Amino acid sequence: QKPSDRLHGAYIIFFLLGVGSLLPWNFFITAKHYWTYKLQNCSDQAGPPGQAASDLRDFFESYISIASTVPSVLCLIGNFLIINKVPASVRILSSLFIMLAVFLVITVLVKVDTSTWTTHFFALTIGCVVIVSGASTIFTSSIFGLGSCFPMRNLQALISGQAMGGTISAVASMIDLAAAADVTDSALAYFLTADIFIVICIMVYLLLPRLEYSSQKESPSLATVPPDSSTEDEAEPGGTTNTLFLTKSTGIPPLRPILQKTTLLGFCLFYVFFISIIIFPSLSSNIESVSKSSGSLWSTKYFAPLSSFLLYNFADWCGRQVTAWIQVPGPKSKLLPTLVLLRTIFLPLFILSNYQPRAHIRTVVFNKDIYPVVFTALLGLSNGYLGTLVIIYGPKIVPKELAEAAGVVMTFYLMLGLAVGSACSVLVVHLL
Repeated sequence: QKPSDRLHGAYIIFFLLGVGSLLPWNFFITAKHYWTYKLQNCSDQAGPPGQAASDLRDFFESYISIASTVPSVLCLIGNFLIINKVPASVRILSSLFIMLAVFLVITVLVKVDTSTWTTHFFALTIGCVVIVSGASTIFTSSIFGLGSCFPMRNLQALISGQAMGGTISAVASMIDLAAAADVTDSALAYFLTADIFIVICIMVYLLLPRLEYSSQKESPSLATVPPDSSTEDEAEPGGTTNTLFLTKSTGIPPLRPILQKTTLLGFCLFYVFFISIIIFPSLSSNIESVSKSSGSLWSTKYFAPLSSFLLYNFADWCGRQVTAWIQVPGPKSKLLPTLVLLRTIFLPLFILSNYQPRAHIRTVVFNKDIYPVVFTALLGLSNGYLGTLVIIYGPKIVPKELAEAAGVVMTFYLMLGLAVGSACSVLVVHLL
């Protein structure tokens, strides 16, 4: 009989790993106030309109989107090729340590005066984004493949945790923004939070193999199999070596049967995140309160963190949670791609809200603060619900032995949507 999950230990660990998988990306994009400060030569006041740094500042979210998604797609392809050659434990731990090292560099730079080398600071930041995104992608796809070896309950915890990562980063940003009078003090506490959480992820992952729940009845407990064990290489195809953390096959998984089964679902996943990344955060975080001239804290300091980052991430988490109880429409339903395509309507809705600065499209149709709030909530809910449905369906419609590889392929569709969408977001922002 399969050991029970005592005190929900494995569930909590997968939830925390899910949080950690998207935490770096969320901490980068949510620290908008800090990046603006740094790219304004360490000042709260914007420089002259013609200043070189203004372009870096105004389109920073779009640059971050490109710098994070393009290397992610390449690393995802690489991870698929080595999925059966390098143990999951090696891929997961190495990517976590790389993320920790880069975030420590970012944390140190918070208190460094970069006003005389703004462009170089921007280039260094983008370089950090590239490295962290690549490592985060390998970590995310590897942990998703690992989760597919456990009961669906643990996979749901992983997906739910991913959305909670965005909510945690948004809440941490709000607390730091409210508690710290100085921008750099706020950012220091903020990035230290990310450092600590990555350390927590390393610790709980090392704990996971030692849970009785992680062992199989016919094989020795994982507590007796160290993460870097060479048992994997010595196991015969018919052996009983535990396969939750080690993979027997060393060949590249067959791609054609996976693509044939997942093409429609893959397009749906691509398009869900294609639309989402065009809007969030490039468009949504630059929508200003129509009463900004009043000078109130809500309209100046807290409008973007609350109405964009916190609301979107919380709505995304709610959408993902709903899939635990409701899974409609099904994987072969024509309603699923229809709902996905209908999300295109969000583009004109956000463009015609009070996005600033705007140079070409002057018309603002939705000139009340409630409009972008409602639009962001619906964008997050639909992203979480439809995206999670498709991700869960993907590994279910292929043969069991291809489930892990199918999970990586579905992640590729997701990353491809983010990559293409981030490139389009730069175009959309410049057209405004």
